[in-house]
Amino acid sequence: MLSEKSVPKTGENVWIWLLKIVTGVLVIALLFTHLVINHLVAPEGLLTYQEVVAYLSNPLVAVMEMSFLVIVVSHALVGTRSIVLDLNPSRGLLRLVDGLLLLVGVASVVYGVWLVQVIISQG
Repeated sequence: MLSEKSVPKTGENVWIWLLKIVTGVLVIALLFTHLVINHLVAPEGLLTYQEVVAYLSNPLVAVMEMSFLVIVVSHALVGTRSIVLDLNPSRGLLRLVDGLLLLVGVASVVYGVWLVQVIISQG
């Protein structure tokens, strides 16, 4: 049986709630992978810039890192929206917050993807 805490909040549809749950699980899995590869596999615990360039030049790695970015940004922004819902905003204010969060999310992902492309081009 689902507890009261595992259902969507008022103002949060099932798809947003499901996105929050799924991205939370994916953040944990990708964070673990990211930390192991970037900090435990590297000989001295940290990769040099040239090693990062070589690492990101692998298309699979670049896709994984960009996916990690999209998932983290999505999870963070849906979580932020959930906190705003706790404050019981008006519909108009919630629409404004949704627009701002969408803008911040798109800008963050575009910047992150651009940065990965710039780093890859250094190699």
